[in-house]
Amino acid sequence: MNGRNRINLQPGMTVDIVLKADQRSGKLTRGIVKDLLTKSATHPHGIKVRLTDGQVGRVQVIHTPEK
Repeated sequence: MNGRNRINLQPGMTVDIVLKADQRSGKLTRGIVKDLLTKSATHPHGIKVRLTDGQVGRVQVIHTPEK
C-alpha cells in the first residue's frame, strides 16, 4: 500500500517515511505512526505523520503485518 490515502493509515501501523531533510536523497526511515498530521483525505506526496520517536515525514510505504 502507498501512503497517499489517509484512510489507509492509523496510529500503531509500521510505515516508511521520507523526512524533510531526506527528500532529495529519498532515504526512508521506518517507524510506528503516532499521529496523522495531514487533514485532507489524500496528498500526492504522501500523508504527513509523526512517528512514536517524534520524527515527522510523509508516508511512502505502509507495512502490513505478516500472517
